[in-house]
Amino acid sequence: MNNAWLVKTLLTIFTVLLLISGIVAQNTAQQPPRSREISEDDGIPVLTKHLPDWENTRNRVVYVLNKNDLQNALGSRPILDLIEFESGTEAVTATYEPGKLLLVEYTTPQASSDADIKINQKLLETGQNQTTVYRRIGNYNAFVFDSTDQTAANLLLDQIKYEKNVQWLGADPFMLKRAERALVKGLSEVFVATVYTIVGGIGIAILLGLTVGFIYFRVLEQKRSTMQTFSDAGGMTRLNLDGFTPEITPSGLLNK
Repeated sequence: MNNAWLVKTLLTIFTVLLLISGIVAQNTAQQPPRSREISEDDGIPVLTKHLPDWENTRNRVVYVLNKNDLQNALGSRPILDLIEFESGTEAVTATYEPGKLLLVEYTTPQASSDADIKINQKLLETGQNQTTVYRRIGNYNAFVFDSTDQTAANLLLDQIKYEKNVQWLGADPFMLKRAERALVKGLSEVFVATVYTIVGGIGIAILLGLTVGFIYFRVLEQKRSTMQTFSDAGGMTRLNLDGFTPEITPSGLLNK
């Protein structure tokens, strides 16, 4: 009887362990991938909220943290082999009317820039520019696959905004460089504005001079046209070689 009770107890414990392991495995399978940034308000990954019209598309968004999940969501595409999910890279994808949108976020601008160069080269080599619209937006590398209307695809990408700010706990190490860049930019703008002002002033002065000179010339021409005769003798007696000097009558001569 003791042996039967022991066997029954062991079977009960084994059954309970199986149930517990099944529940744990189910919860683990259903648990979504963990994002680096989760919204504190609703627990939704921040990257998802940067999708166009994310409130209405959140139910069909696929969150990706590795290449296998990426290929399962979008199929086998050569361009996807260039996306490396290292050092915290994450992505989201959703289907829109213009095509399938993929939004990849890299942790550093350098990683995003390196991927951008490789992706553009791959698109040129494979000739997928007709069906794939690609753009780098901040640290985001965004794709629209299977697009039949590139204008609509570009309008979809226009709705993606990179709105993340970096805040330093201590002194900003790049503050001096930014100040130097701002100074150079400000001086260059002042120089260009000064050149435009000088050139514009010279141009206006030339135009005003030409206008005043033309008006003065026309006024003199009009006065000259009203004069019947013109003599350079200054009222003195001269030979009437040009026919303009009036004839001197004998009555006008002095009597001897």
